[in-house]
Amino acid sequence: MIRRLVLGWLLVLCVVPTWALPPEVAARIAAGEGDERVAALQQALAAGDESLGPFLRALQDGRVRLKGGQALVIAEGAEAPPEAEEPMLNNRMRREIDSALAGLDLLSADRAIRAKALATLRDDADASKLPLLEKALAAETDSDLRSKLGALVAGAKLSSTDAAQRRTAALELAGSADPATRALLLERLGSETDAEAKAAMKKAVDAIGDRLAWGERAQLLFSGLSLGSVLLLVALGLAITYGLMGVINMAHGELLMVGAYATYLVQQGFRAWAPAAFDYYLWLALPASFLAAALVGAAMERTVIRWLYGRPLETLLATWGISLVLMQTVRTLFGAQNVAVENPGWLSGGWALLPNLTLPYNRLAILAFAALVLVGMALLLARTRLGLMVRGVTQNRRMAACVGVNTAQVDTMAFALGSGIAGLAGCALSQIGNVGPDLGQSYIVDAFMVVVLGGVGQLAGTVYAGLGLGVLSKLLEGWQGAVLAKIALLLLLVLVIQKKPQGLFALKGRSVE
Repeated sequence: MIRRLVLGWLLVLCVVPTWALPPEVAARIAAGEGDERVAALQQALAAGDESLGPFLRALQDGRVRLKGGQALVIAEGAEAPPEAEEPMLNNRMRREIDSALAGLDLLSADRAIRAKALATLRDDADASKLPLLEKALAAETDSDLRSKLGALVAGAKLSSTDAAQRRTAALELAGSADPATRALLLERLGSETDAEAKAAMKKAVDAIGDRLAWGERAQLLFSGLSLGSVLLLVALGLAITYGLMGVINMAHGELLMVGAYATYLVQQGFRAWAPAAFDYYLWLALPASFLAAALVGAAMERTVIRWLYGRPLETLLATWGISLVLMQTVRTLFGAQNVAVENPGWLSGGWALLPNLTLPYNRLAILAFAALVLVGMALLLARTRLGLMVRGVTQNRRMAACVGVNTAQVDTMAFALGSGIAGLAGCALSQIGNVGPDLGQSYIVDAFMVVVLGGVGQLAGTVYAGLGLGVLSKLLEGWQGAVLAKIALLLLLVLVIQKKPQGLFALKGRSVE
């Protein structure tokens, strides 16, 4: 007798009572046929029983046992009673339990938990969960989650047996701009039997499709402007070295690479010595990339290019050789593989305007950065003594020398300035793509296209050509693919040069040298 009493007390200690959840409901969920278990689960979920959540989590964790037609919950760390059976959970039942738990989490006080539950239920809402969803909608205070929950309720109504409710749901969903909602409507449309509900669903599908089309157009336009801003950054340095100085610098792409690797080195320095300030490494990487590329450019001009002014073919060959030397130097120092440059936290993520329209923060930052570099470069050339001397030497080298301008020094400073701007472009490119020895090769041809198309010596033409080529390139890529788009752009450039050899925005005057 004493032994039986001890075993009974041990069984009480290791079993958590489930009287808060009706015993017959718990037993039906834990045992029986699949359809019956799912029906019992949905019934308990619709009743909004608060004890359902702990029971389902225990069932997931394998802490429920069946004995004598009852479902017993075993306390954590305790042993199961002898001769008790563990309920079987197949994939269908596990999915139903996950969905039910997500529905219960919609009533949580934690916004993050509610948001996660909404994401889980996004593709798994049906009419059986309507009472719980409507209860959660009535209690929701966050405007963003409330909007998503309203769409979820309307989506669940689409599976209702009431045709009027399905029509109402279709009208409510017509204002959505979510591709998943459109896909759900299309799925329901194929099996809809009520004519009015079918017409409402068809109208909602068309309305969402029109709204998504505008999002796709806006995304295409932004992608084109983003590419155009990158081309503009790359071409601004070339606008000085080629547009103003007339030097065909085939190593311009490698100056981008120097700026990108300078950014990588600064990042590694912050990671090693100041990890707490890692998010601010770009503020040091910008001047570092400018100085690194400017010093390399100045060394190129003083040692090689200064002897080749007025000899474009020799300059082209010499700078091409320098580009090979720079690429091999980088391969020797850093290896042939790409290196990882990580975005700071404030450049990660994006601004979601529509479900199919997200503006990445790093791309938005490059757009703003390109505008700042352009304004700074225009002010430097128009309002500073260096800009005055550069423009004077460009227009008439001999006359500038006659009035006391050191033309050799101006050449070096102008070439260093163009190279430094290329380094800034490399720093920007490191935030949106891979950094490797071949980084510059992807942009050098496009940069020359921008400068030639915009007009030699014209900053405004460089802006128009860069942004225009970026948008046009994205439009053609969406129509014919990347390779044919590039061929079409080259053909367009040839046609423009045939008609306007000095570019679309050539300098006006008696002569253009």
